[in-house]
Amino acid sequence: MINSYEAYMEYLNADKRALRVGDSFRDKFFHPIWKYQKLLRTLEYYMNCKRGFISKIVLLFLRYKFQKESIKLGFSISPNSCDMGLELGHYGDIIVNGKAKIGKNCTIAGAGILIGEDLKNPNAPTIGNNCYIGPGAKIIGNITIAEGTTIAANAVVIKNIIEPYTTYGGIPAKKISDKSVKQQ
Repeated sequence: MINSYEAYMEYLNADKRALRVGDSFRDKFFHPIWKYQKLLRTLEYYMNCKRGFISKIVLLFLRYKFQKESIKLGFSISPNSCDMGLELGHYGDIIVNGKAKIGKNCTIAGAGILIGEDLKNPNAPTIGNNCYIGPGAKIIGNITIAEGTTIAANAVVIKNIIEPYTTYGGIPAKKISDKSVKQQ
């Protein structure tokens, strides 16, 4: 969670590295996902760190811009739900519940991804560090995903995954490999 200006800059740098954004003018100003993530981190910084009348006005403006960018790109990612190093692979239909917690250096690969609560339990998933979530994957309920886990495309995860650095796929998700995409 961003709790200082130094943490804010650390989050921005980690996200920039994860997205492989360069220092060119084109990358800085015309990369829609990087623009969205900068806005997400700035909103988190103002929500968590800034107090005072002017900051509240800036926060209202940031919320408006964030909502507008979210609609434009098809993202519904709640502030303070993703740790640093987030990589959003493509824009389009990515939903992350406000109660979900996503660890460091995670990749959300494509469109059609849902990370949220189920009808029985009002809690959402906790996803470990270095995880890869494939296009169309659904992670539902009060479950925990171990560090380094790969969730294959169109998988539906409804149970805990406790074994780190493995790959799960299918409906419902089952272990399909002892290796992970992010395993080095």
